Amino acid sequence: MTPIVTEFTPLASAFGGALIGLAAVLLMTFGGRIFGATGILSGAILPSGAGDRAWRWALLAGMVSGPLAVQLMTGSMPAVEIPISLPMIIVGGFLVGVGVNFSSGCTSGHGVCGMARLSPRSIIATLTFMAATIVTVYIVRHVIGA
Repeated sequence: MTPIVTEFTPLASAFGGALIGLAAVLLMTFGGRIFGATGILSGAILPSGAGDRAWRWALLAGMVSGPLAVQLMTGSMPAVEIPISLPMIIVGGFLVGVGVNFSSGCTSGHGVCGMARLSPRSIIATLTFMAATIVTVYIVRHVIGA
């Protein structure tokens, strides 16, 4: 069995984190909104005011166009390997959706914006999903052996 090795790129990660933080600050400053990806997505899909939906769709377009920007700058699409099956991706997406509903927000809303505002609810939510992530990775890599 070949162990899973995750490539860590500190500079790219720090740059990406800074961009996420900048986007969160700009959205709060100019729109008075929390940068929570699932809330932005649900607000774009579910009926709401037309003016409210336009910025959501623009932000979502920016999120998914990142690989195209990489292709323009480097000449090739970023390599993406997903070591699990499509049914597992669907189950994972469903579980994330359930978690978002139970915690009243997602990792970006709680982890980026809520933590920055020192929200007790967001601190608890972030600690909870980080602990669940650590346990899940341990089980998958060391108990199941996937």
